[in-house]
Amino acid sequence: MIHEKKLFVKSKAKVKTGIEVLRERNFDILKGKRVGLVTNPTGVDSKLKSTIDILFESPDVNLVALYGPEHGVRGNYSAGEYVDFYIDETTKLPVYSLYGKTRKPTAEMLKDVDVLVFDIQDIGSRSYTYISTMGLVMEAAAENDKEVVILDRPNPLGGNRVEGNLVEEGYYSFVSQFSVPYIHGLTVGELATLLNEEGLLNNKAKCKLSVVKMDGWNRSMYFEETGLPWVLTSPHIPHPYSAFYYAASGIVGELRGVVSIGIGYTLPFQTFAAEWINSVELANKMNSYQLPGVVFRPITYKPYYAFGKDKMLNGVQIHILDYDVVELIPIQFYFLQAVYELYGKSLITESSNNDMFDKVLGTNKIRELFIKNHKAEDIFSYLKKDTDNFRTISKKYYLYN
Repeated sequence: MIHEKKLFVKSKAKVKTGIEVLRERNFDILKGKRVGLVTNPTGVDSKLKSTIDILFESPDVNLVALYGPEHGVRGNYSAGEYVDFYIDETTKLPVYSLYGKTRKPTAEMLKDVDVLVFDIQDIGSRSYTYISTMGLVMEAAAENDKEVVILDRPNPLGGNRVEGNLVEEGYYSFVSQFSVPYIHGLTVGELATLLNEEGLLNNKAKCKLSVVKMDGWNRSMYFEETGLPWVLTSPHIPHPYSAFYYAASGIVGELRGVVSIGIGYTLPFQTFAAEWINSVELANKMNSYQLPGVVFRPITYKPYYAFGKDKMLNGVQIHILDYDVVELIPIQFYFLQAVYELYGKSLITESSNNDMFDKVLGTNKIRELFIKNHKAEDIFSYLKKDTDNFRTISKKYYLYN
């Protein structure tokens, strides 16, 4: 009889997240306070135990309320789905929705808490709504004299990448809540500190803020290097590397009804495809630009839902080969350029909705600059005009080297 030897891969996390550091400190800053927790399924320790349960089970913590962003505290709501008040089945605690009637906690929602703890994994791009929720929680805390504690987590894009212009007047929204670049290069703890200290919250509000730092993280570290397990931050961000592809294609994905970026297929944010595209032709064109750190492979697929559902689409799959040198935002503008050069099509003008495109970019100037000649290079100076100054300002709030 042959006995199979089962192999188990042992993975020891190199990085301790904020919740683990706080637990090691026996929840010192929460003792004697009524605690409200803003979280979702990404709020876990390195063994995947929920921060909800960690705090709820601790005799040192009085957890009295939960607050859920987009997708809800347990992740049981889809993107954009209205979330109402409910009771958490496991803890029987009230769950106040921050993605329903209000996106900002009201005085009524906060009346039973002294401190709001925020523990959510972000993906490093301004248009991802969890940081918008964080900022609104901070504003509400300032207005209602509550403390805020941020349990820090890694930025999957690392801490050295800054891309994109600042948000301009008239283009603030839930996907561009604060005047920071599209890729800001900060952890949520660093970003919260910057928002608080630089007067970037509404009416220059300032809350009593504490950040529980990670142990072992550094700015050059990508998520795969942390040893931490990845919990999908939303249905279309299933892997830590998804954060890179989100920034490389998600802006073009806001152009409704013209192209698939892999949403509805098994490669969310990793493709550009449509029925009328010739895959090999597009791949050759995209590769002819010789963009650093990325290559494009011909692909044909049939989405299961969303744009192109049940239709055979042709295009390219984006393959990022070198995280360190790739520039993410320009990739999608080179795609728009390639489509114009190959087919004479302006996807921006053909789209049924440019409003969200401008909102995620925080300006209409980039769209206007691009459609003059349909050349990616025409927008680069505008995209980069604020990055050096932002780096200088944000370095004051670095918690990690």
